[in-house]
Amino acid sequence: MDILYYLSTLCLLLFMVLATYDGFYLHIWKYELFSREESIFEHKTHTVRAILFPLIVWLLFINTDAISFWISVVLIGIDFVVLGIDAYAEGDSRKSIGGLPKWEYILHLFANSFHFAAIFLLLATKIEITESGIAFAELATNSSAQEMLKVISVNMIPGAIVLGFVHLMLLFPKGIQIWNIVALRFKRLLVR
Repeated sequence: MDILYYLSTLCLLLFMVLATYDGFYLHIWKYELFSREESIFEHKTHTVRAILFPLIVWLLFINTDAISFWISVVLIGIDFVVLGIDAYAEGDSRKSIGGLPKWEYILHLFANSFHFAAIFLLLATKIEITESGIAFAELATNSSAQEMLKVISVNMIPGAIVLGFVHLMLLFPKGIQIWNIVALRFKRLLVR
């Protein structure tokens, strides 16, 4: 069973690297999707997913109780639906900048593959199939693999919350104004 924890940890780490590059650098910093009229809906779907992610990590990867598990399953379902809506709308969202580049499309495929692989690998450790259906499996032991996943997950939460907050802030004119001031100052520092 430890292999599932190790693989889930690896997928979660790979997702976080790709999602940070895509979700922060490309979507917010480089393309400023929040400020493009045709991209606002895409930014909203990204915001929902950025808010759901730390909740899913907390409830599924860190907490071990049945209520957290079932709430996380619902949130995972919502995340999956929002991903589909985002993918459907993404083509129209990028028309003014020449569409979604193939390499970014591939980046999205890998990021979302790692995202859901991490989740489903961990789900496999928490469910059991019984004659009456699917049930939450109580885990009696904490292996070093489980502990490693938990420590990494706990340490991902602050950055995920910040990214979710930045996405949320950029839905509002005042948030965009604050972002533009901060981003301009940072860009000036980079030029020096």
